[in-house]
Parts: sequence; C-alpha cells; structure tokens
Amino acid sequence: VQLQASGGGLVQAGGSLRLSCAASGLIFSIFDVGWYRQGPGKQRELVATFTLGGTTNYADSVKGRFTISKDNTANTVDLQMNSLKPEDTAVYYCRAERRSLKRDYWGQGTLVTVSS
Repeated sequence: VQLQASGGGLVQAGGSLRLSCAASGLIFSIFDVGWYRQGPGKQRELVATFTLGGTTNYADSVKGRFTISKDNTANTVDLQMNSLKPEDTAVYYCRAERRSLKRDYWGQGTLVTVSS
C-alpha cells in the first residue's frame, strides 16, 4: 500500500494550492481519509477529514478556506487550500484509516510554504 501526496510548493499569502493524494493497493472508498500537517517545531495536527459516511470535518484554523474532497473513480483525495496564510506553512500528509480493520496508512508528505 502506498499513498502519494503531491501539489505542495511555495505560494504567497492569499494564494491557493491544491494537494492531491493518490493511492495504490488501497481503495479510498472504504476508508476514512484525511489531511494532516506538521509545521516547523509543531506537532502533527488534523487539517480535514472525510469519513466513510461522507461527513467532512475541519480544523477551526482552516474552516472556510480549505475543502477536502474524494474522487472514488480516480481513487484520490484532494485538499483545496485558498486564502493561504504564512501559518499554513507545513508538511502536509494524507491518511487513510479503517479502525475496524486495524488499518492506518500515511503518505510521505508534501511541503507547503506560504510567504508573507
């Protein structure tokens, strides 16, 4: 199983980026999926999740700016990030979890840098 995150880069404050996570050996449609991030000197934190039931959840810091989506046909999970702030600078990781099956997979991370 492999999760491949892409789309990170350098962007100015106020700009947008779209992250994408592609899976091999795993079908996102049967997993809870999410994006997490770890900023410099910080612990990893939840950014957004998309549950099996179709419910989305966002960290307060990104509500109204970020949108998580899942494409079951393409088997990808995306994170649209708008109105980016310097404090959004972090390595972003995608995750696929199915607690009932004791399965928990993480991607390798993609770096997002927001300049002021």
